[in-house]
Amino acid sequence: MDADGSLDPADLVEVAGPVIDGRADLVLSARDAQRGAWPLHARLANRYLAWQVGRRTDLDLADIGPMRAVRRQALADLGMTDRRFGWPLEMVLRAGYAGWEVLEVRVPYRPREGRSKVTGTVKGTARAIRDMSRILSELPG
Repeated sequence: MDADGSLDPADLVEVAGPVIDGRADLVLSARDAQRGAWPLHARLANRYLAWQVGRRTDLDLADIGPMRAVRRQALADLGMTDRRFGWPLEMVLRAGYAGWEVLEVRVPYRPREGRSKVTGTVKGTARAIRDMSRILSELPG
């Protein structure tokens, strides 16, 4: 999960629960954003990515999710390759391609403390676009 104050660590219990009790292989948070917590360009990009995931897999997601739960060995078995900004998208796509049970849990999303290295700068946004575009081209489904 992000460690910028936008998420409450207490919500990890609800996010991890379906993985712990075997109802899901991967659980993503779906942000219930407070006013001013999520910039418009980031919301639009996230909506586009969730649509791309749904178009390529059987997953119907509202959010790529900044808080997630998965068993360690299952994550290792996905064969993740991205070590930058494309990592969250790659995880969800690979999970969908593998036929995993993926659930979403709504969590409150508050304004962050400090400036985001991704959405808070033009350079960070450009890097995220580049990395996620690469993931979409490498994992076409």
